[in-house]
Amino acid sequence: MLRFGQHLIKPSTVFLKTELSFALVNRRPVVPGHVLVCPLRPVERFRDLHPEEVADLFHVAQRVGNVVEKHFCGTSLTISIQDGPEAGQTVKHVHVHVLPRRAGDFSRNDDVYAELQRHDKEDSSDKWRTEEEMAAEAAILRKYFQES
Repeated sequence: MLRFGQHLIKPSTVFLKTELSFALVNRRPVVPGHVLVCPLRPVERFRDLHPEEVADLFHVAQRVGNVVEKHFCGTSLTISIQDGPEAGQTVKHVHVHVLPRRAGDFSRNDDVYAELQRHDKEDSSDKWRTEEEMAAEAAILRKYFQES
């Protein structure tokens, strides 16, 4: 199992792993296809990553963004890091939010940031996706990376 801050991540929810990073589906996506990219090393703040970890993290975020935008019929991406508690970070492990976007998915385009701030704070497990739903999505996304 991988560690994501205080959480243990089941391998079934991970769809891409490199030497330094991993990508996983989100238990409470803001939009369909909202996924996370994390360094393997559990580091709380972006400034504490080594240069090679930053490079790999963003290379993986770019690859993952291309896939989720295509798979979820997006036309754009929101890529975001909440770095520290005042920025809205709730899991003490650097992670990049990758969200495929479409016209009209929010009434005001920048509402996505307010929703990102809110989505993990309302941490009631009845709003989480099931392990089966998450594993099914990860299995679909994993296939895109097995082909390359």
